[in-house]
Amino acid sequence: MTGSILAELIAEREFLVVDGATGTQLMAAGLEAGDAPERLNLDRPDVVHGLHESYVNAGSDIVLTNTFGGSRYRLKLHKLDDRVVELNREAARHARHVVDQATRRILVAGSIGPTGELIAPLGSLAGADAAAAFAEQATGLRDGGADLLWIETMSSIEEIEAAVQGVRSVCDLPIAVTLSFDTAGRTMMGVTGAQAATRLLELEVAAFGANCGNNLPDTEAALAEMVAVAGATPVISKANAGIPHWHGTELVYSGSPDVMGAHAHRVRSAGVSVIGGCCGNDPSHIAAIRGVLDGTLPVPEVDFTPAERAPTEARRRSRRRG
Repeated sequence: MTGSILAELIAEREFLVVDGATGTQLMAAGLEAGDAPERLNLDRPDVVHGLHESYVNAGSDIVLTNTFGGSRYRLKLHKLDDRVVELNREAARHARHVVDQATRRILVAGSIGPTGELIAPLGSLAGADAAAAFAEQATGLRDGGADLLWIETMSSIEEIEAAVQGVRSVCDLPIAVTLSFDTAGRTMMGVTGAQAATRLLELEVAAFGANCGNNLPDTEAALAEMVAVAGATPVISKANAGIPHWHGTELVYSGSPDVMGAHAHRVRSAGVSVIGGCCGNDPSHIAAIRGVLDGTLPVPEVDFTPAERAPTEARRRSRRRG
């Protein structure tokens, strides 16, 4: 296990800013609804470059590759499961190309999302098969030049264990893991922040935390539990921009850049050292997070009260990191 690349950068900068949403930004750039964002890694590298450039310009220290759905199980839905290594390799190369032109060091994190299947005994997917799929994806990300691998939006310990096992079977890159916490600070599979942090410490990952999520209060409650257990391990917050609501046929998020700037200030004060945004966060949100944490923007005065729960369908439809 090596987490030195993250630890060194945090020691140098005190905290790191991660990028924001992928899906909504790519749709704004022309991705058609229902198509695989990962296809753009082959067909429209200019669009992928533009995505990363926008977040670099907003102040990100870490950018995630366009590979959230890059496993064979997710790509099979788009008849791309025979191109897993290629799609992931090209995605990492695109991010690498952009960050290597920056004047400061920026890390490329290879995004690895859930398979979308339930692991046995709850489902039909064997743990060994899941690990093999994660290893395949990690191979492409490794070959494309990722600095670390970022396992995200997880809800079960079993799938996290399969992902870590798969990654470590093909490379020794540092691993970050984030879970999505919903009602009462638990994941969809009932995992608490404390339970997740305890197991992730045992797995010796480089960093862990929360991303996506139902709302900011539940995410922050889970993060507080994780910080209490983490010790010297960096904790990550990459929350959604508030709560998703349907406005006609468009899914929009309630959280403005000010809301996310205030959130960043709260979690940083609570001990979180790696902070960005998930669904609904565009470059303006990341720029607000950067400015508040740097002290170049005042901490926004926002009314922070636990908001109503998001509709179930909106939560389900939004869970694609963007």
